[in-house]
Amino acid sequence: MNLDAKTSMDTLLQWGNIQITIHGLINAGIIVVVVILLLFAIKKGLDRISTLDVGKKYSLNRLINYGVWLFTIVILLQNFDLNLSVILAGSAALLVGIGLGLQNVFSDFFSGLVILLDSSVKVGDIINLGGMVCQVKEIKMRTTCVITRDDKIIILPNSQLTRQELINWSHNTQVSRFDVSVGASYKADVETVCRLMIEAAKMQPEVLPHPNPFVRLNEFEAHAVHYTVYFWCNNLFRVENIKSDIRKNIFRLFKQNNIDIPLPQRVIHYAENNDKKNEI
Repeated sequence: MNLDAKTSMDTLLQWGNIQITIHGLINAGIIVVVVILLLFAIKKGLDRISTLDVGKKYSLNRLINYGVWLFTIVILLQNFDLNLSVILAGSAALLVGIGLGLQNVFSDFFSGLVILLDSSVKVGDIINLGGMVCQVKEIKMRTTCVITRDDKIIILPNSQLTRQELINWSHNTQVSRFDVSVGASYKADVETVCRLMIEAAKMQPEVLPHPNPFVRLNEFEAHAVHYTVYFWCNNLFRVENIKSDIRKNIFRLFKQNNIDIPLPQRVIHYAENNDKKNEI
């Protein structure tokens, strides 16, 4: 049997100069398996690096995955004798049209690349985007998956994260300062109010002992003296529940120590009509 006969028996599909052969499919399968094992080993290696946090490990692993698979696709195309330069030249006009129609998609794609490269937003970060507080669960090339405090999953285009101003509470640290405010009666002793509010904050196990909570007398209002207790916490995502518990503690401690939380007062002035009715 000659070489041409062997080649024809090995060929499964032929279209012009493109040949899909059994040998090529076997090579492609081996390449894909090797790439999957390589990426798995890289992921395990990144997990062992203690100097990187979870978000940076995720971003780095994503970038390596995209780069390796892009290189793999090029190798696979060459494995089936596909000339990339000919394909790109023949479809140049089509690519221009697709680019114009999908410019928003490409914008999201490059925004995702920027997010992964500069690590401005990482998996696990607590962000405030347009007044919506959420936690980043997954960053893909086109979209980012976040979860709100109501446990709702929201898919955001990556361009929304790069174009809008956002607050990243956990960008540099997982600890942030929060506060709870309350109004107390003018008759209440200032030092007693401050002591009770600090005690109310320290009663919560989620409130960090260092730095210590402290109280400020912020304002003299018309009906009450306005106090605010400041505390540090690392449970950024569920901090509203902690604030609620601190308010309950304040309310209970104030009641035990006979400190009133006065209600707003309204004074209504009215004039009596003393004019006598005209006699008929």
